Amino acid sequence: MEIGLVGMLRAAWMAGIMPIVIASLPYSRLGLFHGVVLEFAKRGKIKQSSSHYKFTVPQRFFSHFYVVAVIWTTFLLLTMWIYASLVSEPYFYSNVSSHLPGGSNIFPFLKLHFISTERSCDSWLSMFLLLLMEVQVLRRLLETIYVFNYNPSARMHIFGYLAGLFFYVAAPLSLSSACVADAFIFSANEVTRFIFKGKGSMRATEFDWWDFVNPLMKLGWCQWFGAAIFFFGWIHQLRCHAILGSLRKHGRRNDEYVIPCGDWFDIVSSPHYLAEIVIYAGMVFASEGADLTIWLLFAFVVANLVFAAAETHRNPAVIFFINCSSSLVEA
Repeated sequence: MEIGLVGMLRAAWMAGIMPIVIASLPYSRLGLFHGVVLEFAKRGKIKQSSSHYKFTVPQRFFSHFYVVAVIWTTFLLLTMWIYASLVSEPYFYSNVSSHLPGGSNIFPFLKLHFISTERSCDSWLSMFLLLLMEVQVLRRLLETIYVFNYNPSARMHIFGYLAGLFFYVAAPLSLSSACVADAFIFSANEVTRFIFKGKGSMRATEFDWWDFVNPLMKLGWCQWFGAAIFFFGWIHQLRCHAILGSLRKHGRRNDEYVIPCGDWFDIVSSPHYLAEIVIYAGMVFASEGADLTIWLLFAFVVANLVFAAAETHRNPAVIFFINCSSSLVEA
């Protein structure tokens, strides 16, 4: 299962990276392909015309990405915490079939499972990365509710909408890919145990904040330095989004473009993209750079945002949407 899940995630990121990279190549023969990719990516003012309502959804659906992200990341975080807590001793859990007549033949997929010390460390590292992701998506959800005021007529392509939903399902899975499959198998075995043996067969667990925090405190310097990079980008993205969100609140007309000022806007033209790249770079550093799946996730974010920044710089009157990972806001 793990090989299959990891392989599918890597293939999906490669499938997302390649069209963006090809569309970004400076060859005139690729102009048509560039236009197709850009058409799928457009959102905001360029989608307001009624002639473009086919295959589009309201731009306010942008908030759906973060609702899905918060629910899914929270679920993975809780699953990983239970798994990491129980296996860190390490913990042996036997299969249900051993308690049933002929069970070894009926349930051959439930086998005695031993979690090594290395796998236990992977589970706590995965949980640490999911905690960072949770901090990011919670803030983005609050921003879509309280900071951004989307134009009711603004649209985005349905392809971009579906890509956004996919991203926020695949990204947390990628951050925990080192042992998420084992965590799912563990959970499935425990559910099966409960079904066939009842509550009495379940291992009693009590929530203890110290038991939750102590293993995280034992993580290495890479994790904490990566977290510092993450929050450096996180804080600047928060500030940049506040600047963008304030433009309309101060009475700007929908058709008036104003160049934002302040924070990283004084340095680069798309600082919220740069901050997003810094955020995911922090996650890569925190993972110690040993997982190819996380590297591909990061490569997708970079390719996506660099393409978006280039289009925005060429046409600053319109902000383009290039999937859910970007934090694009119509100015």
